[in-house]
Amino acid sequence: MSINKFLIIDGNSLIHRAFHAIPQLSTSDGIITNAVYGFTNMLFKVLQKIEPDYIAVAFDKGKITFRHASYADYKAQRKATPPELRTQFPLLKEVLRHMRIQTLELENYEADDIIGTLTNLAESQGIESVVLTGDRDALQLVSPRVRVLLTKKGITEMEEYDEGRVWDRYGVSPTQIIDIKGLMGDTSDNIPGVPGIGEKTALKLIQEHGTLEDVIAGMEKLPTRWRNKLLEHQDQALLSKQLATIDRQVPLNIAVQQFKWQGPDYPSLLDIFSRLEFKTLVHSIIDKAGGNNKTGALPGQAAGSQNELDTHNVEYQKMSTEEELEQIRYAAGASGVAALELTGTREAGINYAALSNDTGGTIYLLSVREQTGALDTIADICADPQVKKICADGKEALWLLHRHNRTLRGLGFDTRLAAYLLNPSQSQNTLADLALQYLQLVLPAEGEAAAAARVDVLGRLEQMLHQKLVDTGMDRLYYDVELPLVSVLADMEMEGVAVDPQILCSMAEETGQQIDSLVLEIYRLAGEEFNINSPKQLGDILFNKMGLPVVKKTKTGFSTDASVLEELASSHVIVDKILAYRQLAKLKSTYIDGLFGLINPTTGRIHTTFHQDVTATGRLSSSNPNLQNIPIRLQEGRRIRRVFIPHQPGNLILTADYSQIELRILAHMSGDLNLISAFKQGQDIHTRTAAEVFNVPMEQVTPEMRSRAKAVNFGIVYGISDFGLSRDIKVSRAEAGKYIRSYFERYSGVKEFIDRKIAEARDKGYATTLLNRRRYLPDISSRNRVTRAFGERTAINTPIQGSAADIIKLAMVRIHNELKKRQMATKMILQVHDELIFDVPPEELDTVKNMVTEYMENALQLDVPLVVDLKLGPNWYDVRKV
Repeated sequence: MSINKFLIIDGNSLIHRAFHAIPQLSTSDGIITNAVYGFTNMLFKVLQKIEPDYIAVAFDKGKITFRHASYADYKAQRKATPPELRTQFPLLKEVLRHMRIQTLELENYEADDIIGTLTNLAESQGIESVVLTGDRDALQLVSPRVRVLLTKKGITEMEEYDEGRVWDRYGVSPTQIIDIKGLMGDTSDNIPGVPGIGEKTALKLIQEHGTLEDVIAGMEKLPTRWRNKLLEHQDQALLSKQLATIDRQVPLNIAVQQFKWQGPDYPSLLDIFSRLEFKTLVHSIIDKAGGNNKTGALPGQAAGSQNELDTHNVEYQKMSTEEELEQIRYAAGASGVAALELTGTREAGINYAALSNDTGGTIYLLSVREQTGALDTIADICADPQVKKICADGKEALWLLHRHNRTLRGLGFDTRLAAYLLNPSQSQNTLADLALQYLQLVLPAEGEAAAAARVDVLGRLEQMLHQKLVDTGMDRLYYDVELPLVSVLADMEMEGVAVDPQILCSMAEETGQQIDSLVLEIYRLAGEEFNINSPKQLGDILFNKMGLPVVKKTKTGFSTDASVLEELASSHVIVDKILAYRQLAKLKSTYIDGLFGLINPTTGRIHTTFHQDVTATGRLSSSNPNLQNIPIRLQEGRRIRRVFIPHQPGNLILTADYSQIELRILAHMSGDLNLISAFKQGQDIHTRTAAEVFNVPMEQVTPEMRSRAKAVNFGIVYGISDFGLSRDIKVSRAEAGKYIRSYFERYSGVKEFIDRKIAEARDKGYATTLLNRRRYLPDISSRNRVTRAFGERTAINTPIQGSAADIIKLAMVRIHNELKKRQMATKMILQVHDELIFDVPPEELDTVKNMVTEYMENALQLDVPLVVDLKLGPNWYDVRKV
């Protein structure tokens, strides 16, 4: 017959260990969770290993215990619990409640005493106890029916102690642990022990005599150095033993049966894991408890358990006859709203379409591939601008309809986009994620049932997310900027940008020749051939053979990363050649060769994908290809833009770039009079800053002065330090610090703005843009200085860079709408940071130039003018200012 097992956990010990073992984690809105996450992972691991019948978690209750009456300085040296950890105790107890695990704490006693009492109670009933802790004091509890699991390293390794293991490790029985503590004391608990007697001596004395009392009784026979110490401190030794002894008779008035574990409440556990953004644990629960269970039960889950998760299934009507399809059209038009779910792929088109005209109302399902007229019905509803469409991903719905040469008008809500605004750092905003996070529902994976269930949650999510946008003051940003932008980006993606494959081929051949030439030159300088792409071989050449100074080492040898090579650039000409080789090799593989594979065989164009919900600042990003990262600082990188050409012969490429928009926003937000004056007068801001910092007239500013002032101007926006500036402009830290101090003396309003924004972010936990976009900044309150400094830099940069993103998005929406309204042939085809690119027929050029300038420069009224630089040419590279 198997013996029942009682898992008893030292809550304080484990949460502290998890807190210090795991780097700071936080939810998107700034709730710190690293200790809870570490504790929970450790708990799951132990539950699977032990499979207990009973569980309890013991916590300390207050700092004063009965031991303080005997020794006031007990644990006096302990530092206060960090606030980042203190706030996690309630969260952990909530997790344990959903795990259906009882917690215990009692005034005047420590968690150790509660644990000792529980093991005593369990032993009296023949139940085996396993104590999980990081505190070696618990080893005194080991007995034939009590084992101790000691956390050994971080939260990943544990060491099990039974009586034999205690003997092997210390050469004493478990009960003698307290005698050893009486002699050697315990610095972590401020138990004094006998000064001058350490662990080695204490072990020897107890091994030879048995107990502390026996050592004292026979101390006349001890060597003089130990006898004298004991004579002077024997009362202190006995007190120390008393302090180290766990009280196993705490008045708890409990019975073992109340700790019988029934297993977790998985639905509610899923809810809190979702709220705490424990993605791995969420998916583990769904996979194992939600019907996709291929890997066995979770801890405490029996097969067929009532705790298993149910997927969210709803009733729906399959519509197929002409009368039924007409009924759907009428219902959508009458209600003016449709929660819409389209399933399929961009390549194959729509498979299922599901919609509902009322939250909680009838859900209609159409099989587009099987039912005649189903596509026309859905397309008619989607094309009606008077019917507000609620989608999980509006841009994807637009693409699916585009596959059938249909479109979507009247996009009224996009749950993915709303969730992104509310939590811009959250990595997953799929409908399945949001259903979990906000509604605690698990959606079916695929098929008709999945489409119907998704429509059901869309309506509920729309109401909830809309209210949250209103509550956070982001509703205007959402409805006036982000939501209209969905259609703008979809049109830009579908339009694509034409490329000249002949130019691409020529660049590939030319760049390949340059790379081959560099390789031969590197071999000549090294005196032998080797694999330039191998860090090991390159390190051997540079540091062993050529004797260059070693900057940094790795576990496998010498570091040859970019920062090391840049630092060594002045040491030998070979380093410059290697850097040039790497840049060209990446340019060729990623952009030149990579672009070939991205040309659509049907359109002959490249259709990049714009991402609206990736960056925390609100900036757009792009992929396949990533147009934001073309290395335009290199001449070869800039030349890649030559392959991007107009769609039609005779058309022109028009680029419109905001001039120093971030510095203009800084001037507006800081209210600095000198900065505002410079922009209002149309002065070159870098020359003006150089004149201010170097205290010379503007006409005497040298190119080097202007270059350094430019680095300071843009560095300030990103919260640059003297170290960072000294590295960028290659001057000493002292000189860089002098430049920064001079800047703040001249632009005191900027310094006040920086201090104000950091203080606001620390107080609120987030930074905001001019249009009230939020970015949560948990790092700003970190205990780690480096992490905290990053949070402070982000608090400065986010309002500026995020406002620049808001402004260009606002301009994009207005320009796009105006082009549509006038039915112009001009297309907006690309956006890269502060630049918009247009494909313009010659006959529309004057109108478009005026339109683009007007809408971009008046997108938002600032205290300084927004200025747009227009350039025109036959391709994106050969554009000249107009």
